[in-house]
Amino acid sequence: MSRSLVLVRHGQSEWNLKNLFTGWKDPDLTEKGVEEAKSAGRKLKAEGFTFDTAFTSELSRAQRTLELMLEELGQTGLAITRDVALNERDYGDLSGLNKDDAREKWGEEQVHIWRRSYDTPPPGGESLKDTGARVWPYFIHDILPKVMAGGTVVVAAHGNSLRSLVMALDGLTPDQIVGEEIATGVPIVYRLNADTTVAEKRVLKD
Repeated sequence: MSRSLVLVRHGQSEWNLKNLFTGWKDPDLTEKGVEEAKSAGRKLKAEGFTFDTAFTSELSRAQRTLELMLEELGQTGLAITRDVALNERDYGDLSGLNKDDAREKWGEEQVHIWRRSYDTPPPGGESLKDTGARVWPYFIHDILPKVMAGGTVVVAAHGNSLRSLVMALDGLTPDQIVGEEIATGVPIVYRLNADTTVAEKRVLKD
């Protein structure tokens, strides 16, 4: 398990359920989200994972997901680093709006561009490129050294902060990342080579 990195998107949140743009807003997990987090922990336990350290964002849905996973793993005392760099993409003026209402206001095509394009941000918010500009340096300086020292590291974060990491780790282009979805509560397991390239990637689906 040495040089292992596990990425997990938080379980379903209350605003995911309500179809709202969430971004830096801070809703809690739904009952389904709680179960998704616990299920992720059980999958990792079945794979024999024991983590050396953990990272998460400043948002409670990711923090709670991590806590529930670690409870399932019997690692409630694990050192956890929380940092705003791992926060979800900031949706700016779209935050808190229903996605269907936003489409009615700005049009299907414009909202799709804001949601899925690589470098076009919504008004007052971040693009995926902007999100990566804070996530990737934090990963390089704070997370990757722990992995490369032979550690097994878990990162519980968000759809877009993790998409920016997956884009870099998998060497995806801006066009390719548009179609990349990160499912809630599904661990993505990377094992890295000594030169930091990816030796293996697995997604622990049901």
